[in-house]
Amino acid sequence: MKKITKKILCMLLALAMLMTLMSGCTQKKDEQKKTPVSTQQTEPSETDEPTPEEDVVYTIDNIRDYVIGVDEPVELADGTSRPMINFDNAATTPVLLPVLDAVDREMKMYGSVGRGFSPKSNHTTDLYNATRNTVLEFVNADPSIYTCFYVSNTTDGLNKLASALVESEDDLILATRMEHHANDLSWRERCQVIYAEVDDQGRIQYDEIERLLEENEGKVKYVTVTAASNVTGYVTDVHRIAKMAHEHNAQIIVDGAQIVAHRRFSMMGDTPEENIDFLVFSAHKMYSPFGGGAVIGPWETLVQHMPEFYGGGIVKLVRDYDVAYKSAPEVYEAGSPNYPGIVGMAAAMDILNEIGFDRIEEHEKKLNRRLIDGLGKLDNVIIYGDTENIDDRVGVVTFNFSDVNSFVLAARMANNSGVATRRGAFCAHPYVWRMMGISDEEAANFENCVDMNTPGMIRVSFGIYNTEEEVDQFLQILEDTLKEFRETPSLGGSANQEY
Repeated sequence: MKKITKKILCMLLALAMLMTLMSGCTQKKDEQKKTPVSTQQTEPSETDEPTPEEDVVYTIDNIRDYVIGVDEPVELADGTSRPMINFDNAATTPVLLPVLDAVDREMKMYGSVGRGFSPKSNHTTDLYNATRNTVLEFVNADPSIYTCFYVSNTTDGLNKLASALVESEDDLILATRMEHHANDLSWRERCQVIYAEVDDQGRIQYDEIERLLEENEGKVKYVTVTAASNVTGYVTDVHRIAKMAHEHNAQIIVDGAQIVAHRRFSMMGDTPEENIDFLVFSAHKMYSPFGGGAVIGPWETLVQHMPEFYGGGIVKLVRDYDVAYKSAPEVYEAGSPNYPGIVGMAAAMDILNEIGFDRIEEHEKKLNRRLIDGLGKLDNVIIYGDTENIDDRVGVVTFNFSDVNSFVLAARMANNSGVATRRGAFCAHPYVWRMMGISDEEAANFENCVDMNTPGMIRVSFGIYNTEEEVDQFLQILEDTLKEFRETPSLGGSANQEY
């Protein structure tokens, strides 16, 4: 009986100790629940970095923080360094950090597109194909009408499209004198091209397009126009031209290189007659690296043609003397695709949509207005295009000075002050000669384009990350450089071959 009692007492003691411990644990939990949240948080240290889980809302006000290299110092002629003022975005934009992050993430699951038997290959192929829908949504293209195929850039896309659509050297294409060489030579070298002229301020003359369509009734197969000029920034009313083209049984092709990062673009018009047939654009002008771009067009038209590019990935079956090809869009994508470029392009589209094209347009108009007004205060300045009504201009301003060599001016600003502009005729020679009042006969003297005295303009082109403060800095640098040149007008050097 004593042994049993002692055993029971030990069990009761152990139970009491267990309850005490449990009570203590419970008490701590209760105390933690009652502790104010503010005392549980610590201030982040200076070395803390945002975690990938953090959700960032990209806006026109904070996007500069996510542009790679925007504050990277560049070495100047005197050996000092400073961050560059990049006003050459119409050529190529810098890369957005979230775009590069998206590419880095996808590289972990990278496999061959459409050719492998592995989870990585399946993942890559699925994303590659799904991105077509992202592209169509970005330009408001009805997927029941349109498809898209991927290209390296706008020039590649226009050439590939021209090689498919042009069926005879006698085919007639209607273009304008505003066009970039990519939307001129790709057609000129394959068939017959007629051109609608621009007016005195460089805008497209819509009545001229209508006149040429009527004069060549039923003969014009395609009307091809730029959506926004890389020289003056003018935005074309492509839906108005689409209606004209369709009324005369032609289709419209739009060079979208300079519009997709600046204005909301829609393949769909207010009426079916105003719908756009084809759109071509590059990703490297919309904050994505690695090249890349897309062509959007009606599947029913694309499936009836085939580009002059052959190889793997576009065939169903090859026999000794016969080939069965795939349908659109696959038949336009011979060879291994630029998968990183496609991933980056899709990510860039998402960010541009998040920022909002209304905000982008508003921002560019402010920068244009500030620059044009500042330039107007300088002696002997020539500003090309309309400087009063700038609502139909994306962030592009071109100018010259009647008493200063534009090549030397642009070179000095770059070498001495770290200012990136573009000087030349911007791969749109006929348009630039018209804006500068140079005849076609006079332009024949510029064939080699190696003399620094070859005529050209200076172009400032804005990105979403540029600021009004940068415009003010640029104007001050420009004024100082002009003063220096006028005091010591030394010349020397050769013009850029990429004229």
